[in-house]
Amino acid sequence: MTALGIGDLAVPLVIVLVFLTAAVRRKDLFAVFLTGAKEGLSTTANVLPALVLLMTVIGMARASGLLDLLTDTVAPLAEKLGFPAEVLPLAMLRPLSGSGALAFFEELLGEVGTESYEGRVAAVLMGGTETTFYTAAVYFGAVEVRKGNGAIPAALTADFAGMVVSALAVRLFFQ
Repeated sequence: MTALGIGDLAVPLVIVLVFLTAAVRRKDLFAVFLTGAKEGLSTTANVLPALVLLMTVIGMARASGLLDLLTDTVAPLAEKLGFPAEVLPLAMLRPLSGSGALAFFEELLGEVGTESYEGRVAAVLMGGTETTFYTAAVYFGAVEVRKGNGAIPAALTADFAGMVVSALAVRLFFQ
């Protein structure tokens, strides 16, 4: 039998803390839970249409060959920036879909290997960029934002910077 560490006790301690806090504050924990669950369902209902649209667009872009066309168009510029063309589809999918990007990332690592320049750039890109449109759809949908006031262009600029810096970081630290 192994000794329990603090990490093993974290979840049970949080649960006990929640029950103790509710008891001290004399709150009906069940009623609070039901209120939170109702709000969560309401938020899901508001966000779901945007997510369905986003997933449909991603599926259509991959199936129609649009993603390949965009990749082929951007590849010469990416090569000049030192960004490997093999990783471009990942860079284009990442702002749209975490699961789509993860699936492509797994395929890419199977082809180029984890120790290759392309594999390392892809790994840094996955860790250093965000699923911009997914995140915007969820958060803007949850609070019913109609105008992003520059949030999407700023986030896409950060994604582009993350793409360029991922290649630069791999060159600086691994080559």
